[in-house]
Amino acid sequence: MTSHDGEFPHLKEATVDAWNRKAAFWAQRMGEAGNAFHQTLVEPTALRLLALQPGERVLEIACGHGIFARRLADLGADVLAIDASPVFVEEARRRTAGRRVQVKQCDATDEAALRALGRDFDAVVSNMALMDIPQIAPLFRAVAHLLRPGGRFVFTLCHPAFNQPMMSQLLEEIDEDGYLHLKRSLRIWGYLTPTATPGVGMVGEPVPHYYFHRPLHVLLGHAFAAGLVVDGLEEAAFPPPEDETTAGDYRPFGWQTLPDIPPVLGVRVRRGE
Repeated sequence: MTSHDGEFPHLKEATVDAWNRKAAFWAQRMGEAGNAFHQTLVEPTALRLLALQPGERVLEIACGHGIFARRLADLGADVLAIDASPVFVEEARRRTAGRRVQVKQCDATDEAALRALGRDFDAVVSNMALMDIPQIAPLFRAVAHLLRPGGRFVFTLCHPAFNQPMMSQLLEEIDEDGYLHLKRSLRIWGYLTPTATPGVGMVGEPVPHYYFHRPLHVLLGHAFAAGLVVDGLEEAAFPPPEDETTAGDYRPFGWQTLPDIPPVLGVRVRRGE
């Protein structure tokens, strides 16, 4: 399924339904600290770009069961965390109880609902969610309204150039300099066309969900159209494991086997002063 602007409003209901059906599974598998992907790539990247200061007001969009909201609160932020899935919202409320975190149900594609959350947030953050959200233009427009002048929006997502639906991982044996070597690589057969494709988010999950692939010019174009400017960017990859077979969350074709190819992109955009 393709779209010239990367927007798929007709898939909003199917998207929320899928996450409702697997939210409990994800909460159980991710636990309190997250998996190796979150701990090694997502959280460190987001925290570096966010450069959080104690006492700041932070809105987290698509908070899931509250892993990052808890981390932000522990670092001294006042957090408002939202998610479209009522199952995730209840999980997040339970797991953030006693912290400086307020959790609300809110659809990130609903610009009016987002704007109603308030004004003058120091920062907005969204981890590994934009590729799961069928419409992002309303989100970026709302973020420009929600942030104080100079405020920043940090988001991490599957790297559109590499970690996307039109990709496969390859393992080949090559003869190089008189020796046989195993060479791992990616094969990409699509990039420029925005697509919506059902895919596996976590091995063993009850149902797949839609991945909304947007090339960089489409993804960032929505931010630019909302008046936001990029002033920070990171591409995160796993370090080479000492022993592949004992690496955390190891799979024969997992991202731990590709230490020079980043599966995660982190971006910071700002509202003008």
